[in-house]
Amino acid sequence: MGNTMGIIFSNIHDSDIPELTQSRTLGSIPFCGRYRLVDFALSNMVNSDITKVGVITKSNYQSLMDHIGSGKDWDLARRHGGLRILPPFGVQENTSLYNTRLEALKNIIGFIEKSNEQYVVMTDCDLVCNMDYDKIVRQHIRRNADVTMVYACVDANETASSNSMVLKLDGDERVTDISFNPRVQGKANLFANVFILKRNLLYNLVKDAISHNKHHFAADIIARNVESLRIYGHKHAGYFAKITSLQSYYDKSMELLSRDKMNEVFMNNNVYTKVRDSAPTKYGEHAAVKNSLIADGCAIEGEVENSILFRGVKVARGAVVKNSILMQDTIIGDKAYINCIITDKNVVVTDGRHLSGCETNPFYIRKNSKL
Repeated sequence: MGNTMGIIFSNIHDSDIPELTQSRTLGSIPFCGRYRLVDFALSNMVNSDITKVGVITKSNYQSLMDHIGSGKDWDLARRHGGLRILPPFGVQENTSLYNTRLEALKNIIGFIEKSNEQYVVMTDCDLVCNMDYDKIVRQHIRRNADVTMVYACVDANETASSNSMVLKLDGDERVTDISFNPRVQGKANLFANVFILKRNLLYNLVKDAISHNKHHFAADIIARNVESLRIYGHKHAGYFAKITSLQSYYDKSMELLSRDKMNEVFMNNNVYTKVRDSAPTKYGEHAAVKNSLIADGCAIEGEVENSILFRGVKVARGAVVKNSILMQDTIIGDKAYINCIITDKNVVVTDGRHLSGCETNPFYIRKNSKL
């Protein structure tokens, strides 16, 4: 895998979750108590021995840069290769802020051209899964494929997002058709937004797209060339969660309160993140915690059930937290009651407040709010 480089799109799907991306990229959305969504893409690459990774930024990426830093927590702080933060504007004249994947690739065409690796793995930050890129690249080579597209076989309701792509495959897993946001029933082959292809081919496709004023990588290049290019699918059989809305963020987070689901994600492969030296969580004399994920640095005096608490959360005596996600440094006041709530960072719920959403419509509280 030393002959493979990685490209991660940190902002491509920001518009899917506007509530959580007002001040951050999708890649830096907090997840599961101590992680960010970009951690899964980075960890999959590191676990597959991909040691040169470019992260494409666009806007609101200060928190992303603060989180990944030099890449040392992923063993990517290297003299050769390592982690590269790729700015949203290219070095060519008249480049502008990108809106699509292809436009983003146009802006980093110099990075692609000057790299020496033979293969490229491109992925987004909307996936929570363990993915063995080494296995996929080897299969890509054996098939003599031009492009490999990773997919998962999911229920039709999982394809309901605004950016879903469904693949039609023949018996050899060759892609014969690509549908965008289709209405399907039963099971569907949902594209996981992971491409594998030769670096030279990617460079030539992007250069050709520039000369023909194309804008969309999947629609204008891949879908229109299913007959002329050898495009294959690769089925991902393990745990697969695609974060496409605030509701799916809530659902997939709550899903990991199941021990079996948690083990699928975190026990088979390491998931790396930024290391913080925080004090252990303190549980008061009257604290009661059930079926919850509690990060370090919390202080719990009240009751917490079926919830996820990030670092530094404080739950006062007499407070009740149920079915909720509380991000970093949230404070729940004395005798407050919250249910099916997502709080962003530094939220304060004052004494005696009663707030409730429901499982099919969780209530979101913006960063730095005080209620």
